[in-house]
Amino acid sequence: MVEAVIRDEKRLVAASAYLRGEYGHRDIFLGVPVLLGRNGVERIYELALSVQERQALDASAQAVEAGIRTLETIYTPG
Repeated sequence: MVEAVIRDEKRLVAASAYLRGEYGHRDIFLGVPVLLGRNGVERIYELALSVQERQALDASAQAVEAGIRTLETIYTPG
């Protein structure tokens, strides 16, 4: 991944990326196919998912959100 960024390779990889509506999710980092280049994540690819794949992605998003909520109850800045 580092080489893809340093060398601007425009490499397609699976990576955690900040979603802004892709795959129906917003304001969350999830592992999705991305194009990596000089600017980091240059594009998020939205693949057609089966019903089972969509359910698995949605379950993953729910688990991430639950983890964030748990961390917020444990950690208080300041």
